[in-house]
Amino acid sequence: MRLGFVVNPIAGMGGRVGLKGTDEKVAEARARGATPRAPDRARRALSAIATRLPETTVLTWGEPMGASLAAEVDLVSEVLGSPEGEETTAADTRAAVAAFVDADVDVVCFVGGDGTAADVAEALSDTDVPMLGVPAGVKVYSSVFAVSPEDAAEVLASFERTERREVLDIDEDAYREGSVDPELRAVVQVPIGEQLQSSKQTGSGNVESIAAGFVEEMEPGVTYVLGPGSTVGAIKDALGFEGSPLGVDVWRDGAVLARDASESAILDALGDRNVVVVSPIGGQGFILGRGNPQLSPAVVRQCELEVVASRTKLDDIGRLRVDTDDPELDAELRGWTRVRVGRFEHRLMEVA
Repeated sequence: MRLGFVVNPIAGMGGRVGLKGTDEKVAEARARGATPRAPDRARRALSAIATRLPETTVLTWGEPMGASLAAEVDLVSEVLGSPEGEETTAADTRAAVAAFVDADVDVVCFVGGDGTAADVAEALSDTDVPMLGVPAGVKVYSSVFAVSPEDAAEVLASFERTERREVLDIDEDAYREGSVDPELRAVVQVPIGEQLQSSKQTGSGNVESIAAGFVEEMEPGVTYVLGPGSTVGAIKDALGFEGSPLGVDVWRDGAVLARDASESAILDALGDRNVVVVSPIGGQGFILGRGNPQLSPAVVRQCELEVVASRTKLDDIGRLRVDTDDPELDAELRGWTRVRVGRFEHRLMEVA
């Protein structure tokens, strides 16, 4: 296989520091202490590709968009060009993909989020070359991504067909203000495998009864880390405070300890016993690793995990997923977990 491989090195940097994205926020993310997420995700994907597809030739782009990472693994690689300036741009991504097409790649694999997916799709618009995403962004709504970096290698190694999939993106400024309105940016060919995620969908159900039941069972002295989304938002409403709808809030004993918190703010607010509360993304099933990177492995390892969701949403997604950037933690979280689906009712769901 001839594989075009490009990395958006800044993808996902704004997530753990509470920026909900990195578009035009790189300097602020760095000022808040953000570190790159995408290179490690790319390294994991390439390592898995080398294991599953050792005869692959990787065509990539100059630093920091993939060249050194491709050189680390035992694959034939070739660097076709380099970014224009010190800071990489969307134009650099499009230039890399155009060069991959000219070099007759079989698939373009990119590491980034929805914005990167839109840039890759634009460069592929007049071709039939399929594309596959390794998720590294904060918001990953599109259905062109594998579930994890390792799953991307599995898709590449096993796919027998492609199908048209949606590339979605949202306005990050509106997202930071609590408004989510995904826009269809492109429809592209994607290699198909069970390890692909679906597009983000909206869940429904009686979230008020879920919230009421959860609040009734909350305990004094426990720190509750309340994730984003409308279902957990109903819990925040039931507690009597206006939470950040797309952020993480921390609550204990009647007081909001942190609002729209970054990873560091959450860690500072944790107590002797902590519970992180999340709801799966409709249509995808992710409870960790999409839309809530503030809930980092460092946070999750100090917390009990509570999942809340409507029955309708669970019926739609079938199973739950995690992708925390820590494969060992992901493995620990897999298995069966109880999900609150009503005031008193729970359902067992598999975390895959």
